[in-house]
Amino acid sequence: MSYVLGQRHKDRATGEAYESGIVSTGSARLRFPSQFYLIAMLFVIFDIETVLIISWAIAYQEVGWVGFAGVSVFILILLAVLIYEWRNGALDFGPDGRKILRAYKKRKKESQAHNDAFTQLQQPQAMT
Repeated sequence: MSYVLGQRHKDRATGEAYESGIVSTGSARLRFPSQFYLIAMLFVIFDIETVLIISWAIAYQEVGWVGFAGVSVFILILLAVLIYEWRNGALDFGPDGRKILRAYKKRKKESQAHNDAFTQLQQPQAMT
């Protein structure tokens, strides 16, 4: 239908993968880090879990204590999975925090040693 009713012009940008009227530059084939997909999967999983918890909150009067016990077990499982993912480093996207802390302490120690050496040079020597 769009072929029959649409305009008949051929621009270079019209045939591009992302047709927005702007001629694209460069390659559209970029590699994403594998952690991106893991974070995306975790987001989808926790998003679905949020929907389930909200649906329980809406129907909590009908399901009673049995529903409360069920959602409590569900939340405990979620927390266990979250702790497991956290400890395995699945949620670490940047550099390791311990490495950053070690580098900071090392730099602070080097800076302190440099300042101490500079202070010793500036102190007047005692005449003997």
